[in-house]
Amino acid sequence: MDRKMANRKLIRLSQLKSKLAIENLEEIDWVTFGVIVKKVTPQSANNGRTFSIWRLNDLRDLSQCVSLFLFGDVHKEHWKTEQGTV
Repeated sequence: MDRKMANRKLIRLSQLKSKLAIENLEEIDWVTFGVIVKKVTPQSANNGRTFSIWRLNDLRDLSQCVSLFLFGDVHKEHWKTEQGTV
């Protein structure tokens, strides 16, 4: 993990909103980790394609969640991922 994180900045999901307000994250090599705390049943978009929505949290502040929308091949590959997965 130390090798994978070398020269990267860890930003907790619960800090993401405040970091976006003060830093240009597009210019930084950063990573975050999250736990799937809620999954919405897959839905159909207006174009007929199916997508999933996951709510992610870093377990530091349960009131700060990030919604992740999965479309296309990502949805097809990961929609069965279980709640509680990191």
